[in-house]
Amino acid sequence: MRVANQAGRLQIVADGVAVDVETASGGRFSAEPQQIYDRWDEFTAWAATVDFTDGAPVVESELGAPVPRPGQIFAVGVNYADHVEESGLTLPDTPFVFTKFPASITGPYDTIEHPGGSVDFEVELVAVIGKEARNVPVAEGWEYVAGLTLGQDLSERDLQLSGPPPQQFTLGKSFAGFAPIGPVLVTPDEFADPDDIEVSTILSGELMQNSRTRHLIFPIPVLVSYLSSILPLRPGDLIFTGTPSGIGFTRNPKRLIGVDDELVSRADTIGEMRHHFAAATRPHPLTTVSRSTSHV
Repeated sequence: MRVANQAGRLQIVADGVAVDVETASGGRFSAEPQQIYDRWDEFTAWAATVDFTDGAPVVESELGAPVPRPGQIFAVGVNYADHVEESGLTLPDTPFVFTKFPASITGPYDTIEHPGGSVDFEVELVAVIGKEARNVPVAEGWEYVAGLTLGQDLSERDLQLSGPPPQQFTLGKSFAGFAPIGPVLVTPDEFADPDDIEVSTILSGELMQNSRTRHLIFPIPVLVSYLSSILPLRPGDLIFTGTPSGIGFTRNPKRLIGVDDELVSRADTIGEMRHHFAAATRPHPLTTVSRSTSHV
């Protein structure tokens, strides 16, 4: 099953045709996309009966984030061995986890404000939680995943790496629009192998990243188990699973995102996102705040 947010309304999509969930269900399910994750099992049972005869063509320009208001966004760093190597780090013993703030979510084709500084790309497969998970065994991890979508963990490296450890990972990765996801959510059964999905980044026509999720150091069931051993994962939460090598900041010379660039992100079966960037109308935060002005 493929689920979309078109013009703010929940849709089921098949072969380029969309069925409006609220209309087709006679009001049983809300049109609001975020609400469906609280009733995921009930929804998927009903969705298997949907007739696409009266569906309408998908309007790509109207597609928004399939999970527009997640309660929690977890992000996993250095989760591919080649990315560990290019970052000059050592293989982690446990998942390295940070967060992105939910206000950074945007859709698959939106224009994103470029805040200045060193804006980098990180293509990632994103797991969406479908039911509350607490102390989940690794062997049961997939049972708690509603579906998968595509994401970019956009990162402004100057802010991210500023200050003393642990630095500003969360803020540097949470500017408005820095968590684009989409274009759809796809249930795990739609993939030939949900543990082996190709992801890639193309920046203004140049292939920058290309790998498969079979190379994850900590696969999705491990991440679900690990995170749920610490706190509850709730329906609609997101897990950005990590990026492969090829990021712009570690290249020599660096290749970062400029306001004239087009960022294309792709994942097998899920599809493609395309983003453009607009210059910010305000100064970069590192140029406007200092110890002498903050009174801290």
